[in-house]
Amino acid sequence: MEPVTQAKKSSNLVLILDYGSQYTHLITRRIRSLSIFSLCINGTSSLSSITELNPRVIILSGGPHSVHSEVAPCFPSGFIEYVEEKGIHVLGICYGLQLLVQKLGGVVKIGEKHEYGRMEIEVEKNEGLFGNKGIGEKQLVWMSHGDEAVKLPEGFEVVGRSNQGAVAAVENRERRFYGLQYHPEVTHSVEGMETLRHFLFDICGLTAGWNMEDVLEEEIKVIKAMVGPEDHVICALSGGVDSTVAATVVHKAIGDRLHCVFVDNGLLRYKERERVMATFESDLHLPVTCVDATEEFLSKLKGVTEPEMKRKIIGKEFINIFDIFAHDLEKKVGKKPTYLVQGTLYPDVIESCPPPGSGRTHSHTIKSHHNVGGLPKDMKLKLIEPLKLLFKDEVRAMGKIMNIPVAFLRRHPFPGPGLAVRIPGDVTAGNSLDILRQVDEIFIQSIKDAGIYDEIWQAFAVFLPVKTVGVQGDQRTHSHAVALRAVTSQDGMTADWYYFDFKFLDDVSRKICNSVRGVNRVLLDITSKPPSTIEWE
Repeated sequence: MEPVTQAKKSSNLVLILDYGSQYTHLITRRIRSLSIFSLCINGTSSLSSITELNPRVIILSGGPHSVHSEVAPCFPSGFIEYVEEKGIHVLGICYGLQLLVQKLGGVVKIGEKHEYGRMEIEVEKNEGLFGNKGIGEKQLVWMSHGDEAVKLPEGFEVVGRSNQGAVAAVENRERRFYGLQYHPEVTHSVEGMETLRHFLFDICGLTAGWNMEDVLEEEIKVIKAMVGPEDHVICALSGGVDSTVAATVVHKAIGDRLHCVFVDNGLLRYKERERVMATFESDLHLPVTCVDATEEFLSKLKGVTEPEMKRKIIGKEFINIFDIFAHDLEKKVGKKPTYLVQGTLYPDVIESCPPPGSGRTHSHTIKSHHNVGGLPKDMKLKLIEPLKLLFKDEVRAMGKIMNIPVAFLRRHPFPGPGLAVRIPGDVTAGNSLDILRQVDEIFIQSIKDAGIYDEIWQAFAVFLPVKTVGVQGDQRTHSHAVALRAVTSQDGMTADWYYFDFKFLDDVSRKICNSVRGVNRVLLDITSKPPSTIEWE
């Protein structure tokens, strides 16, 4: 479903204008967790792009810019007049607060003391944002700012300050403008969700009414209206949760005119092809054709080391395979398929867009996804992306509604480019793919045997293109190192590394070095997101 269509179905849309904060899309997810529909768009979008979504509340995100910068992103001309005319509540967070203050006639200066990380703030007035608090109450919040509002616009008042005396929360209740100089959406702001809940329900008067059952029903209607009564659709099944839920949604909408294809690109995990095909046939009852395209993919990836190039080559080759499959299907059913289904999620779309103030649009480009990056302009198949406005946990909830086995829905995410993004450099060099498959299988099976698989958002092994000296069997070795990665997360937008028991790590390391020929060193990735992404490439 398109954002405008979904927004029009919701009378309680919270629209986030993105100014580049690493936490912006966490706000989107936090608001949805309150059963309120929320969307995120570029903070410099045109006024018409905002008005057509008809939001009840608008949140101006944080961002890395200073309002004094020549390239500082800003909401469009006429924005203030629009929100006041429509009675829309506006909440500025960090940079968003400073932008509001500056544009409404206040003064923002570069602060003498920057405030980053955990800080304590104190409630000065128990009205508006802190109407559910007592004067003098203190709370820990997550600050991240260098600039500081030193003079507020007419009608504004300070309702909270930091220990250093800096403005932490401001508001003009009559004009419905509010601002927080900290991030309420992150878990480090202990009472942040309570503040958001109070703002949305008690101040803005929104009601909780957004749910997966309604989203599923509406998506099926949209697909039925989009796909003609005689059109045929190809679905690219990867064996992951996203594409499987997407296929099931489309199958409910158009039945046997959906034709699923599973492509073995030579970049799959240990025995993935056999296991996935068995699941499709015995549990999901989806008609699936398996295409072995190992040679096509690996031959084109040979010698390629640049991560973005690898992703685009893989994305393009997938489309080529689907195009060939479409021609074969045309001969079989007597009609050329018109659409291709992809399991693109909202974070995929978000992470594939560039930053405000960069001359491009939307938030920072972390990496392009095979779902949304590298697709040729002359692609002959039109896309159906039924999940593109949903986060991973929302997709799982939708799958559960459609009776997809819970064990399948709990599978850890697996990237579209497969093991190519878990082998830095040339994926075809030596026997790196075989080594990685074996290491990954030992790691994942050990996690399952320990009973901690469901505690982890995603776990996998990485093959490192370096050799290290070791001693195995009383002999000196010069073999490869591998890294293990496991993270916890709610939606994949931010993540913390998983704290394994040392005994578990010791056992896994021994199993890998004793069982996998060519590996003599095991490393553990203990980096969170940010600063790192979950995948290595």
